[in-house]
Amino acid sequence: MDISIAIKEIRIKSLLSQNDFANAVGVSFSTVNRWEKGHAAPNYKALKKIREFCHTNHIDFDVDRLISENK
Repeated sequence: MDISIAIKEIRIKSLLSQNDFANAVGVSFSTVNRWEKGHAAPNYKALKKIREFCHTNHIDFDVDRLISENK
């Protein structure tokens, strides 16, 4: 699965706007927008925050699988 799709699915499952999700993981709205459109990918620090967000909200997020699939 593409990381952009995974991020959008996480956000939708959480019933959050891009702005609210951005605030939850400590990035800007435009950053989340670029991730979801596939124009950028989260760096290591952002991936850790997304993983923590998913863990807290009981959402499956396999970072290792996504990274290996997107190499």
